[in-house]
Amino acid sequence: MKIDIWSDFACPFCYIGKRHLEKALENYEDIELVFHSYELDPTTSVDFYSDANQMLADKYGMSYEEAKQNNGRVIDMAKQAGLHYDFEKIKITNTVNAHRVAQFAKTKGLGNAFVEATLHAYFSEGAYLNDEETLVKLGTSVGLDADDVRHVFQSDEFLTEVRQDQAQAKAIGITGVPFFVIDEKYGVSGAQPIAVFEEVLEKVGATPKKAAPLQMMGDTQAPGCEDGACDI
Repeated sequence: MKIDIWSDFACPFCYIGKRHLEKALENYEDIELVFHSYELDPTTSVDFYSDANQMLADKYGMSYEEAKQNNGRVIDMAKQAGLHYDFEKIKITNTVNAHRVAQFAKTKGLGNAFVEATLHAYFSEGAYLNDEETLVKLGTSVGLDADDVRHVFQSDEFLTEVRQDQAQAKAIGITGVPFFVIDEKYGVSGAQPIAVFEEVLEKVGATPKKAAPLQMMGDTQAPGCEDGACDI
């Protein structure tokens, strides 16, 4: 079963939703997770903004304390999912370069590992995702070659793949992340509870892509016709 996931490294609910899905999948085998690039705000500066509370207050026209309380609720939600968020360390920045390296990692079979490492580094350790050395460190931590990561960062390679993911999201009608497409049948939007993912997974198991084999009923020796001859 394939699960496509659109997410952004700057999205706190993407990491939470990812963990909820993973917990729902614990009893399943043969699952292919494919992460796709999505930029919540492509206009974000490549420099970093180090006060997540002030950024939220400025963006939504609320007081600093209100913003801090809102972020606190996200931190609590992350904690319930087994994640540690440190909003005092977060460096808010443009994520396109991290997405390009993630696309490169996918070509090496390391895309999912890179996504996990980068989300953790961003939300828990305050990693600056527009720093070359940071992305090299994250890349090598999951098995990528340092020189390859540097080359990607210093070029515009894999930008086309990022844009293709974004175009696909638009075609599907995705307007926010995380967004999960499960078995090409069901869409799940947002950091839904584990139970929601479990329900969808059960539905997928009950409705296979191909028609199920016929279940034979009655006496298999009953009279009939076969190969031009009939039982008489």
